[in-house]
Amino acid sequence: MSAWRHWLLLRGMLLWGDSGAAVLPGRSGIWAARRQLSGAESDTLKQRRAQIMSRGLPKQKPIEGVKQVIVVASGKGGVGKSTTAVNLALALAANDSTKTVGLLDADVYGPSIPKMMNLKGNPELSQNNLMRPLLNYGIACMSMGFLVEETAPVVWRGLLVMSAVEKLLRQVDWGQLDYLVVDMPPGTGDVQLSISQNIPISGAVIVSTPQDIALMDAHKGAEMFRKVHVPVLGLIQNMSVFQCPKCKYKTPIFGTDGARKLARTLNLDVLGDIPLHLSIREASDIGQPVVFSQPESDEAKAYLRVAVEVVRRLPPPPE
Repeated sequence: MSAWRHWLLLRGMLLWGDSGAAVLPGRSGIWAARRQLSGAESDTLKQRRAQIMSRGLPKQKPIEGVKQVIVVASGKGGVGKSTTAVNLALALAANDSTKTVGLLDADVYGPSIPKMMNLKGNPELSQNNLMRPLLNYGIACMSMGFLVEETAPVVWRGLLVMSAVEKLLRQVDWGQLDYLVVDMPPGTGDVQLSISQNIPISGAVIVSTPQDIALMDAHKGAEMFRKVHVPVLGLIQNMSVFQCPKCKYKTPIFGTDGARKLARTLNLDVLGDIPLHLSIREASDIGQPVVFSQPESDEAKAYLRVAVEVVRRLPPPPE
């Protein structure tokens, strides 16, 4: 049997007539042809598919100098993921002054880290022609926002975006970091898959509001990481409650304990609750995150507690 005929037979597209001529079958014939596959042919096909799939998956390579990578993700935008990533990075450093922390803005289309960390300018190049991160508040930061004008849209197709992400991962001189916090773009697309499959990730943190619509997408985000074998450390319930600054009455604007219900469904932990508070928004907008500018506030302490829970769930760093 020729290779092409064998391939068509395996696909259930070819039958043999009484005269030995090849004929295209109807629907019933297709199923009959598929039933004719021997066990050996079926196993061969499965092995072939496995070989093709294994060739298509990139091999993970650690980022030089980085001990552990923590990705902060959400299923959708607008839930406070970038604000959480910034304050988590600062909280990790504040909780343990012996640790060095970096922050990577992987949201190529909508970088937020430059404004939130009050950073501007282009990265300098090292002797090895690697970009040096910009530094503020003790955190080394890299973002596409340092490479384009603040108001310039990034109008790129997938291949250019993936190339930019690869450069942000591999062509940055991070020095020696204990933790690299990665602010992922919202959703479950190419960038998330590329980062998850190209570098070893110690754990993912999912950010969501208690609102049902946000939780639906947070569920998808958690399942995506599980499919690519990235451990999910837990969920952060952001904007959990609003407290009136005058009467102190608390209102759960986006619902009550939605993230806790989702966590139970996914068999995950809730790492903490972050309130909806004016000071968090104002501090982020002026580039002085609340963990840095108001470390004794209840809002900052909420991030500090979350950072403790994240570290508790991380696997031991590689030697």
